[in-house]
Amino acid sequence: MTYSRAGEAAERASGRPGADGGSAPETARETAREAAWDALVATARRTVTDGLVVGTSGNVSVRVGDTVLVTPSGVPYDRLAPEDITGVDLDGRQVLGTLVPTSELPMHLAVYRATDAGAVVHTHAVHATAVSLLVPELPPVHYMTAALGGPVRVAPYATYGTDELARAMLDALTDRTGCLLKNHGTITYGTSLDQAYDRTAQLEWMCRLWLTASSVPGRSPSLLTEEQLAEVADRLREYGQRS
Repeated sequence: MTYSRAGEAAERASGRPGADGGSAPETARETAREAAWDALVATARRTVTDGLVVGTSGNVSVRVGDTVLVTPSGVPYDRLAPEDITGVDLDGRQVLGTLVPTSELPMHLAVYRATDAGAVVHTHAVHATAVSLLVPELPPVHYMTAALGGPVRVAPYATYGTDELARAMLDALTDRTGCLLKNHGTITYGTSLDQAYDRTAQLEWMCRLWLTASSVPGRSPSLLTEEQLAEVADRLREYGQRS
């Protein structure tokens, strides 16, 4: 039997089985998951290319409906293929794939449960991690601090992959979209992979800026006030192209 494009569209809309025997809604879900997985792998590889992680350190996740796709534990990102898709539900039960999910799954799931995040990026960026060793909060040296909700806090140290670390991270993320993890790295989230990644990159850049400025002998970096950050936050709400 042959199917016209119009017939295929009608079947997709009605949910009736298509030529492959699967229902249109399920086919659409699979297509969405496959596209999200491809984007996740590309983002994970970018963290290596941009020097935010080394080897298999760090991890990335994206939410598709009630499923969270995550990078698997200990697998180099350049080896990930479409058939390696790894996903869990919001309770952490594996629903896709056979590879073990990232060891930092508790952090990722904690973010999704507590926020409207669509994606999460965790890195071991050098400058950000260095800042986490020195101060309890990244000083507001640049107006992009406002893009993360305000001065970025440092979550107390806890062993990686533990619920203790996830709880400490959530406290540091209160009213923020990113935080530093003491002696560990960074975590940011956004509505999309692109936004979550951009916030990670901005955070690492601001940490590098503060470390550079504060290293000048006899000088202290100029910091922005709460009022100045609030003004920027208002302007950022209208930043970018209108849809």
